[in-house]
This record gives sequence, C-alpha cells and structure tokens, in this order.
Amino acid sequence: MGKTKHPGPQKKSAMPAPKHWVSPIPFGLGKVKPKHIRDTMKTLWDNRDNFGYATNILTKGVCDGCALGVSGLHDQTLTGPHICTTRLNVLRLNTAGAIKPEILHADIDELRKYDSTQLRKLGRIPYPMIRRKGERKFSRLTWDDAMDMIAEKMKKLDPKQYAFYLTSRGITNESYYVAGKVSRFLGTNNIDNASRICHSPSKTALKRSIGVGASTSNYQDWIGTDVLLFWGSVASNSSPVSSKYMLEAKKKGTKIIVVNPYKEPAMDEYWIPSNPESALFGTKIADDFYQVNIGGDIAFMHGIMKHWFDMEEIRHGSAINHEFVNEHVNGYEELITKVQEQAWEDIVASSGISKERIIELAQLLANSKNAVYAWALGLTMHSFATDNISQVANLALLRGHLGRKYAGLMPFRGHSSVQGSGEMGADPFVLPGGDFYGENIKRIEDLWGFELPNWQGDIVGVTLENILLPEEHERKIKMYYLSGGNFLETMPDPNFVEKALSELDIRVHQDIILNTSTLVDAKEAVIVLPAKTRYEQEGGGTSTSTERMVYFSPEIEGNRNMVEEARAEWKIYIDLAKRVKPEAAHLVDFKDAQEIRNEIALANPNYDGIQHLKKAGDVFQWGGAWLCEDGICPTPDGRGNLISVDIPDLGKKEGQFIVTSRRGKQFNSMVYHEVDPLNGAGRYDVLMNAEDAQDLSIAEGEGIVLYNGFGVFQGRAKFVDISRGNVQVHFPEGNFLLPRGRYEKYAGIPDFNITVTLEKADRFNARKDVEHHEKRIEEDELDAPA
Repeated sequence: MGKTKHPGPQKKSAMPAPKHWVSPIPFGLGKVKPKHIRDTMKTLWDNRDNFGYATNILTKGVCDGCALGVSGLHDQTLTGPHICTTRLNVLRLNTAGAIKPEILHADIDELRKYDSTQLRKLGRIPYPMIRRKGERKFSRLTWDDAMDMIAEKMKKLDPKQYAFYLTSRGITNESYYVAGKVSRFLGTNNIDNASRICHSPSKTALKRSIGVGASTSNYQDWIGTDVLLFWGSVASNSSPVSSKYMLEAKKKGTKIIVVNPYKEPAMDEYWIPSNPESALFGTKIADDFYQVNIGGDIAFMHGIMKHWFDMEEIRHGSAINHEFVNEHVNGYEELITKVQEQAWEDIVASSGISKERIIELAQLLANSKNAVYAWALGLTMHSFATDNISQVANLALLRGHLGRKYAGLMPFRGHSSVQGSGEMGADPFVLPGGDFYGENIKRIEDLWGFELPNWQGDIVGVTLENILLPEEHERKIKMYYLSGGNFLETMPDPNFVEKALSELDIRVHQDIILNTSTLVDAKEAVIVLPAKTRYEQEGGGTSTSTERMVYFSPEIEGNRNMVEEARAEWKIYIDLAKRVKPEAAHLVDFKDAQEIRNEIALANPNYDGIQHLKKAGDVFQWGGAWLCEDGICPTPDGRGNLISVDIPDLGKKEGQFIVTSRRGKQFNSMVYHEVDPLNGAGRYDVLMNAEDAQDLSIAEGEGIVLYNGFGVFQGRAKFVDISRGNVQVHFPEGNFLLPRGRYEKYAGIPDFNITVTLEKADRFNARKDVEHHEKRIEEDELDAPA
C-alpha cells in the first residue's frame, strides 16, 4: 500500500473575500466577541518578569495547548505565523516562578479558600512536599525522602491496589511511554490518561469501523473539500488557529456545516486575530447549522442514510458509492435493513430536525465527491458514544469519503499530544503498537525483557470507585499516583470524588501547579512532587497532533524563574522503579530522552522515524497523508465495517430537559474568563431556548434550578439559539448533576449528559420546604441516562 507523504504547508490565498465578511464595521465594534488584542496585551503583562523565555517558548517550542500542532509559530497546513489566545493563556504555566513560601505553607484552610484559577496564579510547586494525616500545612521534603516513602508504600501493596493517571497538560510522548512501561514493570495495569474522558470513544469506534484509532485525514484536506461537516464541536473556541483553515476552505468553495444543539456564535461568526482581513471584518464560518437534539445524532444520521437508500430505489448509484462499497466495505445489507426499520417520525422526534432539512443535507452529501467529517466532545461524551462515531464512519464508508485527498474521518482533539497517550501505552487496554492482547503482549515482553501483569487494568472512573471497596478487597485502590489532573473538576459527582480521594492511604500529585484536588486530605499522606514543563525536559520531547504529526520540541534555555528542584516527569518514574525493584530496574532505565525515542520506534512501528527528530521544527507524520489510502483499511480483511446501531432511548419524560456541559473561555478545566466572550454567558448561566422559558414563565436572568436524582444546580436563565428541550451548563460547574459509575460500554468514558427537571428557583425552594424534596426521591424516579 503506497503511502502518500504530506506535502507541507501551503500558501494562503492573498485575495480578500468580502462575501465571507461578518460586517464592514472594523474589528466588530459593538458586538459580543473576544477582545483578542486586549487579551494578548494582558499575556505580555503577565509574562513581563520572564519575557525572553516566554518569547523563546512561542518561537521554538511546540504548542502545549490544543492538538493542532503548531511548532514555534508555524504548522504543516498553512505558511505564515500562527498564534492564538489558547496558547497565550497557558503560557504562564511555563514561565511563572515558585509559589511564595508564606502562602505555600499556610494553614490548609487558608489554601482551600482559593479556587483552581487562583491557585494557578500563585505560581509553581517549588520542591517536594508532604502533608500527613492531621497536619494543618504542607512541609518540605527531600526528593529522596519523598520517593522512598512512595516506594515503601508500593512494596507493601498488591499492584492491583495502586493506580497511575496522566493528564494532557503538555505531557510528552517520552513521559507517557516511560510511565506506561514503569507501571507494567511494577506489576500494575491500572494506568489511564486524559483521553478516557474526552476522545476514547473515537478511538474505539474507528478501530472497529476502519481498523485504526486516529484521524485518517489532514487539516489541509479541509481546504478544497466539497463539505466540511463539524459535529458537536466549537473548533474556533477550542483550537482558534483552525478558524484560519476554515477561512481558506471557504475561499476554495468548501461548504462548512455544523451539527450542534446550540448555534454556537463562534462557529457562526469569528474574528481571526492573526488574519488581517478577518481581524478587521470577521468571517462567517458556518454555511448552515443543524440544531440536533442532545443525543439525537444517531437518528439524524439514520435519516440521511434512509434518504440515500430511497434515492437508490429511484436511480442506482445516485447516493451510494457502489464501487467503493463492493471493494472495500462489509455489512452493507445489514445496514440497509437496520436503516429501513427506522420510521421517519422516530427519526424526526429523536433528532429534533425536520424530514425536509435532513433530506437537504442527505442530497448535499450525495452530490459531494469529497467530504471531511470532523467531531469533538458533542459526540464522544455520551453513554452511546462509540455508536455515535461508528454512525459517522458509516456515512463516510457509504460515500467512499475515505483514504484520499479532501476526504476522511477526523476526531478533533483538544489537547496537545493526548493522541500520543494511548499510542505510547499509558492506557489499561493498550500497549505501544497495539492492544493489550494476544501477540502484542508477547512482542512487548520480548522487547522489554520482563513479563507483563496478566490481568485487565481498570479505567480511571472505576479506579476512583474502587477506593471505597472493603479493606480486604484485592482491588481496593489505596494509593493513587497522578501526573497532573484534577478529578474534582473533570469527573461526574464531585462530592463522591472528593470522598474517594480522601479515603486513599497515599496520594501523589506530580504537577507544575497546585489545584483544588491537591488540597484534599488523605488517610496517611498527600505527597506533592514538582514536575518540569515540556520545555524544560532534558533532551527535548515530542508530541503527536490530531493529524498524526509527531513534532519535536527542544529544551528551551533562558528561564529566569527556573524551579531548581523540578524534575522531568519520565525521570521521576524511572527513579520510582529503581526504589521499588532495584534488582531489575536496569530494564526500565533510560540515560536520556534520545534513548527513549529509539525504543519507542521499536515498540510502536508506526513511530519509526521519531528517533530522527533532534531539533526545533523536526516533524514526521505516521501513516502518511491518509490512513486507509485507496480504501484499504488496516483491518484483518482490509475492509471497512458498516456498523448497524439503534436509536438510543434517552428516557426523557414529558416536560423534562436534557442537559449537556460546555466549556467557556477555558482550557480543559482551567477557566480563563468568568464571562464567555463569545456569548456573554457567566459560569452559572443556563443556556436555554426562549420559547421553553416562556412556557415555564421564566424571564431572562431569573434564578432557575435544574435537578434530578443525582444533584441540584442553581443558575440563571440565559436565552440563546438552542433547540427546544435542550439546555447547556458550564463544565465543571454543572458536574453535580451527573451520576458517577455510568460509563460508555465500549470506551469507558463517563456519561456527561443527563435528563433534568427545570423550574424557577423560588418555586423549587418553596416546594422543597414543604415536601422535603430530597428525601422523596424513589428508585423509579431516578432520571434516565441521556
């Protein structure tokens, strides 16, 4: 199978295109929109004490924000410099000095007055620290004492009783790889990473549909495809540089269609700060919006396919690419049967979109030679997420939109190098180069020189629940080792999470900064270890972008605020291994980062090439420009699989709403603006449809309550263009409404959508006083999953 290579960045169109402008009034004056220039000035001011180093990071380092993969100021899609506010917002994590000792060693209740945003602004963790049971403050430790304590505890525990977790904050492939190798060396398979709670279903679905869990196409394929279909994504907010690619695509005639319950202002109109034309006049991004119900995507896609099969009845080949299907696809007859079983009234009721509108999109796609299908958390954070994404793959396979220029499937990743976490094996189901299964286990054991633990490790949500198992249970988690992450602000049911974290014997936080979860008690001790940022990692590090580009980010000199005692994350893991199993630790020892890359190239054959990345700007793309090139999939028979899925029952009762969570101006759970500059919403605003509010006699700005059998959320009504029966709250503030212990059956992502009852705050509170509402919830009244 010939692999076409990516051609490298292409030139931007120099011609202005007034037809895509939002308004002739310069800079969108008077509109609700981000103030990019003001935000940039604020970043300059925040980094004034370390300005030279900040500049070096931006011009030489690989962005540690989103997963577009901007190296220095350049990427592989378009020529010219790229910079965005997401990257500028996280810059201070890398340039800040140490937290002042008088704050760091204050009484724990003083520290608990800070929220995560305030804790972040205090600066970096300066040295290893401990807070034992009953102690009111953190005290300083030496590295040796800290690591010995962790190692001694591990020696006493069964490896099933501790777990590792790695976040996505700028962690490099080298650190993911060493963490995965060390955890197995120590005897545990309880290792998981941040993709579990964002894009794990994308990987699971794509593997079963086309045999590989990664984007099959490039960003360049957007520019000139007939249709770019965005599903459940606010790309312009999470990955602002992508709006440049969208503008170029529009200039080439690409139609951009957004499928989302809320007509997101940033996908409608956006001012791209680094493009002079767009910065002045704005860009109309989406050509059309399909405001699908939360959880209605599967039905919506059934409708598209149903119309395609109707078109086929009239004229063979008018909608289905039969040549592609016959040569490259399994499951065609079963899919037709499944789709034809669906009644139009069920499709319309579940999706919330009229038959006429569905037919419109079906015909557009049927007449499009090329299309790129991109999606984000709107499809992945469901209890049926894998089915959501296999249904998207069905559309691409039926039309043959796969394995070539201007066509493909793209899970739109939110974090730099989270794509690399599973590919490096920091995952309970995965080893480098393949699954934790069969032949691949033996291959890795031969390479690593030790036997892997032969039991199935647990995903992050289950390990958290297992903390509360009875004392003698063999899977009771007694120690958690966290590289970053804040489960209090990323997992459902924060009250439960706090209880679980406090029931651990020892909790280790290896991190750059403090967050609210660092301050929770533990039964024996909380140990905090200062990590280096990716830009301080000796020998540099690599990260993998959404489009499978592996970028080298060098060690960057000149940090005036250097945290002397911070250590590279991969070095800390090796140190731990040497203390727990000194007699065999030579098997996991690496003398430098280059040695790690040399081994990655052997462990994961896709990454053969990583060993040659040595300096700033070095990059290679695994798998070539397109995966499944010429329609040949890396499945056992080389064919893609059409997967027949059912329309999910959301269990929504009459008068209930479905709530989903959204991010505002934030990066993962790190909030940068209390008010979202894209729509003016505050953190406790509930985004709802004005007609729904009218039915309930709710005025805009009025206090309202959302409640179900799991929790209560008090907020204010904000009217937006969202489909009826759907509401949105901010993440993580709204996580109190979400139940724990409900995971998607294939990928294990927690469900971040739920049915709720919505009413005026004064009515809810008055009734609560009379009825003791919270005591009255019977088992059969618990709300159904959405």
